[in-house]
Amino acid sequence: MVIGNFFGNIWDAWTAVNNLLQGKGGDAASDVGRVLINSTLGIGGAFDIAGEMGLTKHSEDFGQTLGKWGVGDGPFFYWPIIGPRTTRDTFGWMVDVYCDPVWRVDDMALRNSLVATRYINLRASLLPSDKVVREAAFDRYEYIRDAYLQHRRSEIFDGAQPHEVIVDEPAR
Repeated sequence: MVIGNFFGNIWDAWTAVNNLLQGKGGDAASDVGRVLINSTLGIGGAFDIAGEMGLTKHSEDFGQTLGKWGVGDGPFFYWPIIGPRTTRDTFGWMVDVYCDPVWRVDDMALRNSLVATRYINLRASLLPSDKVVREAAFDRYEYIRDAYLQHRRSEIFDGAQPHEVIVDEPAR
């Protein structure tokens, strides 16, 4: 939990940037407040004091920002190591990694340790999902693809799915 909180605190700063890029100034201000509170009172982000104070945690990434700007999904891939992504989200992930302060640590051993710890923690948090997929999916690839696409669409539109516009063709 402490490890996840630490990396979550770092991620909150990038979430604030993405919220600004998506036009959600109130959420961005909340995210900046979370970083400031958790970095000081939460001992470098190890504890989520801001959450205890009622500041909502948001999770935004550059793939979501691109989706909000109208960039389409593109083809779906299941990448080794980084997992499921669309073309848009793969590009977004590359921007996220480039802007992530953990990747900016000069000491290679420390940087690699931080990155490995983050991904081991992430993988451990996904283990319960693996069991569900193994038990429920007839076709694992299709199940993961459909779940991923639905989840990302929900994230991009903050849970409010847009209505599809149906254009009637004129009578001939």
